[in-house]
Amino acid sequence: MKNKSYLSLFVMISAAAFGQEKVTISGIIASRSNNETLIGATISVPEANITAVTNSYGFYSVSLPKGDYTVVINYPDFDITEEKISITENMQRNFTLTESSRTKSIGEVILKGNSTKTNIRTPEMSVNKLSIATIRKMPAVMGEVDILKSILQLPGVANAQEGSPGFNVRGGSVDGNLVLLDEAIVYNTSHLFGFFSVFNSDVIKDLKLYKGGIPSNYGGRISSVLDIYQKEGNNKEYHATGGIGAVSSRLLIEGPVVKEKSSFVIAGRASYAHLFMKLAKKPNSAYFYDLNAKLNFKLNTKNSLYVSGYFGKDDMSFNNSFMNDYGNTLLNLRWNHIFSDKLFSNASVIYSDYNYGLQIKFAGIDWKSNIKNYNFKYDFKHYLSDKLSLNYGLNSIYYQFNPGTIAPFGENSTIKPDQIAKKNAMENAIYINAEQKFSDHLSVNYGLRYSNFMRLGAQQVNTYTHNEAVVYNQEMQIYEEGTPTGSISYGKNKKIIGFGNLEPRLGISYALDDNQSFKASYNRMAQYVHLISNTASVSPLDIWAPSDSYLKPQILDQVALGYFRNFNNGNYSLEVETFYKKIKNKADYIDGAELIAHKAIEQVMLNGEGRAYGLEIMTKKNSGRLTGWLSYTLSRAEQRTPGRNADEPGINNGQWYRANYDKTHNFSLTAAYQLSKKWSFGGIFTYQTGKAATYPNGKYQYQGITIANYGERNRNSIPAYHHLDLSATYTPKPDKIRKWKGEWVFSIYNVYGRNNAAAVNFGQNPDTGISEARQISIFGIIPSVTYNFKF
Repeated sequence: MKNKSYLSLFVMISAAAFGQEKVTISGIIASRSNNETLIGATISVPEANITAVTNSYGFYSVSLPKGDYTVVINYPDFDITEEKISITENMQRNFTLTESSRTKSIGEVILKGNSTKTNIRTPEMSVNKLSIATIRKMPAVMGEVDILKSILQLPGVANAQEGSPGFNVRGGSVDGNLVLLDEAIVYNTSHLFGFFSVFNSDVIKDLKLYKGGIPSNYGGRISSVLDIYQKEGNNKEYHATGGIGAVSSRLLIEGPVVKEKSSFVIAGRASYAHLFMKLAKKPNSAYFYDLNAKLNFKLNTKNSLYVSGYFGKDDMSFNNSFMNDYGNTLLNLRWNHIFSDKLFSNASVIYSDYNYGLQIKFAGIDWKSNIKNYNFKYDFKHYLSDKLSLNYGLNSIYYQFNPGTIAPFGENSTIKPDQIAKKNAMENAIYINAEQKFSDHLSVNYGLRYSNFMRLGAQQVNTYTHNEAVVYNQEMQIYEEGTPTGSISYGKNKKIIGFGNLEPRLGISYALDDNQSFKASYNRMAQYVHLISNTASVSPLDIWAPSDSYLKPQILDQVALGYFRNFNNGNYSLEVETFYKKIKNKADYIDGAELIAHKAIEQVMLNGEGRAYGLEIMTKKNSGRLTGWLSYTLSRAEQRTPGRNADEPGINNGQWYRANYDKTHNFSLTAAYQLSKKWSFGGIFTYQTGKAATYPNGKYQYQGITIANYGERNRNSIPAYHHLDLSATYTPKPDKIRKWKGEWVFSIYNVYGRNNAAAVNFGQNPDTGISEARQISIFGIIPSVTYNFKF
């Protein structure tokens, strides 16, 4: 009945919208210099009080009564474009925008077209969009601009730990983030254990982070969505961009295949620190490379074809006794079709593969694992009227999980070859989403997603007494691994178990006036794949697993309320949000759980629940010589796993305890200052409460060995995390017209040399026999210089 009610509502709204006699203007908005389409460009028609934005492929559609209008187009870092248009019938009209010079004179630096101010009227909230121009001003390790580290400066976002690009959003775990590169799922976002991210900023075109109020076209994760698109390539001229740094270098080449009809872009990046590491006494090595490529073809005015890919790999070796390699492969074929001036579609066929391996010489083991998926998406954007638009579509993903292939490593290895049971699954979804403007003050975004997940064979599935893979030992008062009583065999692609969930979404905006509004949102989301990890951050040793009879799908319900305001004609902005989220079926691990190469992971896992709540504040200065923002988050993230019956205590006696990624205070100040045409400066200061940890509360002696006794889980915190990063960019001849353009970037990461704790380990000093705590730190102060060029 509920599904029929939703369908009836959409039909009624659609009928009302079609009852108006109007004409439509539609087309593509792109950059004048290279014809790159612009995502999220704003099209305003002041006379009709209508505003629209371009979709992920630069397409827009606006319905108006016949007449004469002024069309105003706005996009960050581009000049505002205004054009008088007479509309008497449906028409296709493409627009091109000019990149802002930003500099009127040496003494007066301006930012034309203040489009970085907060959008007051749209029902979209808990969303952050950073332009590449903004990101490039931010300091980074070894002079390498890092997209993932830039989003850590946003409210509600915290780093997993020092040196890791993994991130936590509003108290969510790392695996709760859906990271997309040209719609392909990225499972590991790091190079060199977090020193770099896999995203080469030279080739990135647009990025958007959804923390809440997530539209129904996204699904499969419960924490956030980071949607990243690559450039399409200049279809007018050939150009190259690159940089030479202390640890890595990069090069991008783009140009037309057929002028103004098709183009290509290819970008490569590689590190060479391993060449210097080999000079040390111990033969260590660590390097990475990645390659981004994209082709696009404009077949005609209604059809475009895109082929994009990413290939990356890391290889590390420590004293020839510990070797680790991992990498991502992503491929995507997309077809854009314009059915009419009101209906746009995109069909995508996507392949994603994340593989990882580990070789340990002293253990004599060679371990390899991977996760693959084959993904089909078909999405539609339907512009029914100037007040109503629909998004709808379907998505189907086939997963292949290889938890581990084990082989002997070395001549003296006693390891026997083995294969942990491979797993298959299918995730399907259909969705519809509407954005409707009810009045000048009230706008609503509402939708529904239905997701279905099936665990598939071929596989042998263990059975247990009372269907409990974890048992409680009353005598020892501990949880232990259960012993299988048998197994059930499922043939290839035979259904083992299935799940289905309705996921409603709602966003509301009420504008008090042109400068301030209140917003609210609610979303329910389901996550069917899980990162099997009892650490706080993602690493190449973590394993992905599908939901099953024991590892249940995680279900999230989140509500958020916010107040948004622009001051001084949009030169300053304020965003305040509060949120509450609750998670069902939060996976937890019994004490002492060994996760790597475990053949029956259900034997060390229990299902609990999680919750997170907090307050986020962000103030921005959007124009002038000095720009930037200040963000602060006060939050709490907790989880609880009660006993399954009255005789069991559960984890932590069934009480709420801090999640691994809980950080009470998170403060960040980000600033960019344009001194002159030649010199610009950037700075970031970050402070975060130390992440949760479990410290010993006592010790005892056993056979002459001192053993620590640990207290309640995650009751303690490691030391607070804070550091200051600074950068300076020098452009020698900014006004000289020439093909070759260059700039020098000088940066210092962690200016005052703070030794931030990645972890705190406890043990016994082998020399003194005294118990001690040892802090593990990764980065100290890191100065760097990079030369960037373009021709």
